[in-house]
Amino acid sequence: MVSWLDRTVSACCQPLGRYVGLSSGVLGGEDYPLLWYRDLEKHSCGEFSFAVVQANQVCEDYGHVEPGREGTFVGVYDGHGGHDASRFACDNLSRHLIMLAQEKGTIDEEVLNNAFAATEDGFLSIVKREFHILDPAIASTGCCCLVGVIWKRTLYVANLGDCRAVLGHTGRFNRIFAEQLTNDHNARIKEVRDELRALHPDDPNIVSCVGRTWRVKGIIKVTRAIGDVSLKKPEFAHRAMEPFRRPVVRADPSVCSRNLQPCDRFVIFASDGLWDLLSNEEAVQIVHTYPRQGIARRLVLSALNVAARARKLKYGDLMNYDKGVRRALHDDITVVVIFIDHEMLNDELTVPGMSVRGFVDTHQPSHFNIEQEVATESELIETEPTETEPTETEPTDTELTETEPTETEPTETEPTETEVTETEPTETEPTVTV
Repeated sequence: MVSWLDRTVSACCQPLGRYVGLSSGVLGGEDYPLLWYRDLEKHSCGEFSFAVVQANQVCEDYGHVEPGREGTFVGVYDGHGGHDASRFACDNLSRHLIMLAQEKGTIDEEVLNNAFAATEDGFLSIVKREFHILDPAIASTGCCCLVGVIWKRTLYVANLGDCRAVLGHTGRFNRIFAEQLTNDHNARIKEVRDELRALHPDDPNIVSCVGRTWRVKGIIKVTRAIGDVSLKKPEFAHRAMEPFRRPVVRADPSVCSRNLQPCDRFVIFASDGLWDLLSNEEAVQIVHTYPRQGIARRLVLSALNVAARARKLKYGDLMNYDKGVRRALHDDITVVVIFIDHEMLNDELTVPGMSVRGFVDTHQPSHFNIEQEVATESELIETEPTETEPTETEPTDTELTETEPTETEPTETEPTETEVTETEPTETEPTVTV
């Protein structure tokens, strides 16, 4: 007869079997053409892991990590209605943030808000230019944005839509807890629907249930996004839409900051494609349990395994579905895991960081330098000659233009603290070694 202690030990020895068959510790996906990853790279105060998997015919997810000497920037951009808005946000939001931070000499919540506003204005200018001449569909494309910045031992997080940042931190006896740092701006949440109705008391159809899914004006699930100009400006609205007098989708982000504590271990930044398949607790438990190397890829493959089981498919069968077709099984998924090594928080990165953009796979030197830029300007002023009278010259006006992406097809709830519990598998489906 098996004792209760034996049963408990047995359950604890296989904590994650129901999510992905990783008992051998071997990852997979190396030869999977729709999966892009960087298993482990360095950032200003630790390491990060990055992975993206494509489901749409054209991947609408973009990810960006900018690890500078002074801090780290993370961006996850989940497009809808096309990839124009997400590609634009990926190319421009970090640039605006760095420029505004250099002007102010620091990073704070105001800088984040202004960076989002500048990105929104930039995309709106493109829509105005292209709508009547080139592509009227551009007014219907939008993007959920999730941004994280680690700066001077403080973590700043801002989001629009339902991408999510989840912190993993330890408690007593080294137990890991999951804390959601962001609010989901999604009409499925009753508080979000109530907020919409309060903002639009004269519109009884501001939110409606379509096919068992709550949608804003019967069209879109998220209530905040970059783009979606057809739901913000009446002159770009769908012809079939009821007239509206004020924007029904907003572009002001939810912003929060947190002084990093010794118990804070890592943050998972991911598009909703991951959170549709894994809970906060499940994702945090996976990161806490397995090695850092390849952990973002492991999360993606775990989510794909859940997607396959939901359709009574074997994991290997899911891999046979090509892009576009597999969108019926899961969404594009972007995951960035930022590990926080507290002994490095007061140090500068010893080598120049490399800016990494997911799935499009571009690398370039990081432009994340705020205080160094300010110091350089001060040094130039101090070294000006004093013997001769300086001549007065008119400054040249240099117009800041938005960086338009190249046409390269890429192959509200309050934060809750929940102790992660391990769940023993209840069925004996075959697992897959990934």
